[in-house]
Amino acid sequence: MKRFNNVSLIVVLLFTVSLVSAQSTSEFFSKSDAFFKANVNNGRVDYKSIKENPKPLNDLLEMARAISVSKDQTAVYQSFWINGYNLLVIDGIVKNYPIKSPLDKPGFFDKTKNEIGGKSITLNDIENKLLRKNFPKEARFHFVLVCAGLGCPPIINEAYTPSKLEKQLERQTKLALNDPRFIQVNKNKVKISQIFEWYKVDFEHDGKVTDFINKYKTAKLPEKVKVSYYPYDWTLNELK
Repeated sequence: MKRFNNVSLIVVLLFTVSLVSAQSTSEFFSKSDAFFKANVNNGRVDYKSIKENPKPLNDLLEMARAISVSKDQTAVYQSFWINGYNLLVIDGIVKNYPIKSPLDKPGFFDKTKNEIGGKSITLNDIENKLLRKNFPKEARFHFVLVCAGLGCPPIINEAYTPSKLEKQLERQTKLALNDPRFIQVNKNKVKISQIFEWYKVDFEHDGKVTDFINKYKTAKLPEKVKVSYYPYDWTLNELK
């Protein structure tokens, strides 16, 4: 009887931990959504206002420090780390604001450690070790992880959430690949973002980079199109 009670207690404790974790992630997504709605407009971030009132962002990141997510819960895991990445980028800019580009801060992406999700981790590690490494065929990450530069696909004024993640990934990828500023076509020549050069392997799982683009692009690229890359714009995506 005592053994049965011990087992029952363990089950109850595990259920309680799971319930608390689910409540924490739910609150994190909800408050992240409110934050992005208040501070993002037309793909630009109001860093000045956040600098003047950093409490909502600080509270969000404090909440995110203790949240633990499992990659077995794919949508929750991916949503948490996408939002976490974007929030930490904003936090890094705000801490150094005014600043003209994230590259003006040495080590912004690869040296500065951030406390989030029970880890001490850099932005590059979130992108490359937690997302790209665990989900190597998910190239759409590159259209939702926003590096604070205008060369990135624009940040959206909502949080990525488990229930909407697939639609959000699909929508943002289509928006980017149908944007004439992002994919610059001139007859049989096309200039594309250096994202496709830096992460070429991510886009070649089912063919060439142009095959990936054509999967989402309404006006398809010509079969023998000549591809080149335009310089990445690291100018701050600041709302003015």
